[in-house]
Amino acid sequence: MKKKIAIGVVTVIVAVLIFAFALPSNVHVERSLSMKAPAATVYPLISSFESFNRWSPWFKRDPKTKYTFTGTPGQVGSKMSWTSDHPKVGNGSQEVTALEPNKSVTTHLNFGGEGDGDAKFILEEAAGNTKVTWTLDTDMGNNPVGRLFGFFAFEGMIGPDYEAGLANLKAIVEGGDAKADDAVAAPGAATPAAK
Repeated sequence: MKKKIAIGVVTVIVAVLIFAFALPSNVHVERSLSMKAPAATVYPLISSFESFNRWSPWFKRDPKTKYTFTGTPGQVGSKMSWTSDHPKVGNGSQEVTALEPNKSVTTHLNFGGEGDGDAKFILEEAAGNTKVTWTLDTDMGNNPVGRLFGFFAFEGMIGPDYEAGLANLKAIVEGGDAKADDAVAAPGAATPAAK
């Protein structure tokens, strides 16, 4: 009887591992929201980390989070690092890796030993409105637990935060609350990704 139970347990573990390795290692989360504002109004709020906490879904979660900003705001190489005791904020950093003024912002995130990922904002303007798409891509590698987590939990954890952040951003740009000091000097042409 014990032998049958042991064989059953091993069979279940092997089946779960096979299932986990069959899952994709890359996890993609994406949310979009249309805003009644030109891309030039939205862009400074997403390209400069100094403006990030005005609409960030994580800022209110732990107002005691400590932030450090380095580099030139709104430029490739600018970086925001944070430390927090709150388990849903944690420690990490985010660095701008590519900019296309009024069209896109790409950043690399490091979640302080919890992994890393790449986020992107894409702005599509039409008739005075701007569709803002916020994406996150991360690779769970060959870790079966990571792949299971990515497949079953990642979307549910990050998606609602992205929705809240976009709603906050929309309220700012549509409410006329985008300040003049949100606008930082931006290069006049597309900037290549940092190597």
